[in-house]
Amino acid sequence: MTYCVGILVREGLVMLGDTRTNAGLDNIATFRKLTVLEEPGERVIMLATAGNLSISQSVMTLLTEGIETDAGMRRTLMDVESMFEAATLVGDAIRRVYGTYGEALQQQSMSFDVTFLIGGQIKDRRLRLFQVYAAGNFIEATQDTPYFQIGEHKYGKPILDRSISYDVELLDALKLALISMDSTLRSNLSVGLPVDVAACRRDELKAAISYRIAPDEPYFRDLRERWSKALRQAHLAIPRPPWIG
Repeated sequence: MTYCVGILVREGLVMLGDTRTNAGLDNIATFRKLTVLEEPGERVIMLATAGNLSISQSVMTLLTEGIETDAGMRRTLMDVESMFEAATLVGDAIRRVYGTYGEALQQQSMSFDVTFLIGGQIKDRRLRLFQVYAAGNFIEATQDTPYFQIGEHKYGKPILDRSISYDVELLDALKLALISMDSTLRSNLSVGLPVDVAACRRDELKAAISYRIAPDEPYFRDLRERWSKALRQAHLAIPRPPWIG
């Protein structure tokens, strides 16, 4: 299991993802699930993955090394001309991996489980965020629905539902994403540190932040402590129920 989130706001885009991978209670490993591809001044593309690690790694290999077209050319995420084409290419790569391994997985009673978040901007095009499903189809974030979560999303969702809007400032969106990650880390052992963070500002065409939060990272530790204290103070400030005499 994993937890990844992407938030599209007026100022830019924030994405983050944990790094824990489980293959049983006694087989826990760390793998990067958030990737940043950039050519400063031309494009910045961020991808986060959830689901079966071997599937997501196979898809990422196709996206970076190239998918062969009918004309015998190889197409990568560094070749596409828009973020819509980028999301389409991710869907194509997923379907190709399914064509290779889908039947074998079914024979082993394993599901073809993979989901991607892909967001970013290409020169002269809009900043966009998409969620791509295991069938290769996708949906796009909008001003009304400016964030997506994949993986173990239920613990962090209430935080974002109450606080995120399209007009939230970029660094506040990052802070709220980290609070949602903290809620998930506290409630689910299958999600764990380190956490990878990336952000870009609209029209800058480069990553403004690409950072790994280690277990002893001072800001995140302080954020977790402040959030816990704020919750305790908030619940104490609310009047008690009046129903018991």
